[in-house]
Amino acid sequence: MVLKLNKKKALKEMTKRHFVTYTNPGSEIAEQYRTIRTNIQFSSIDEKYKTMIITSPSSSEGKTTAAINLAISISQQGERVLLIDANLRKPKLHFSFNLKDYHGLTDVLIGRVGLEEAIFQTQIGKLDLLTSGIIPSNPTEIIGSEAMKFLLKDIKEEYDTVIFDSPPVLETTDTKLLAGLCDGVVMVVKSGKTDREKIVEANRLLKLVRAKVLGVILNERS
Repeated sequence: MVLKLNKKKALKEMTKRHFVTYTNPGSEIAEQYRTIRTNIQFSSIDEKYKTMIITSPSSSEGKTTAAINLAISISQQGERVLLIDANLRKPKLHFSFNLKDYHGLTDVLIGRVGLEEAIFQTQIGKLDLLTSGIIPSNPTEIIGSEAMKFLLKDIKEEYDTVIFDSPPVLETTDTKLLAGLCDGVVMVVKSGKTDREKIVEANRLLKLVRAKVLGVILNERS
């Protein structure tokens, strides 16, 4: 069973939350996301990056907005995209899409529901959404579990691109574990807010797990 959003309600909520690549595809910001999409594609000519993490050094950098808009931009060119909320401590994607965070990633990983039952069709191109699910007491163990490895294998067969909205690198171990399993990482930093030292440290930690940092999105919004 695949649940669908109420299209009129979803559109109203998404407009309110400035999903600019969907609500205003002709805008300069939407064009910037298309440029980011193209840069990622050109950086993976020999082997496509199917699984990507969107993260940041610290919180409040704008990574969730970046993850949503990049996922929408990729889906707009006909790819099947799955956007996953891997922030099991402070999930946000269900709020952004005006959904009740009932069944999601954690429910799938512990075997409570099947993947198809937990996925929401956003009706934006071919973009599907997997929310975080119930907030667990052991998020690090769940992210690093064998069940996560098996899930990654399955969704890579079903989708062209999988994007994870993950916690800040410097605040949890979760993102480093997930980065070691995925094809690439995109870091979001906020202009005038993020300390250079934090960016360097986040990059160093990602390299320790042999993660491939594809690039940095500079978020200039206040």
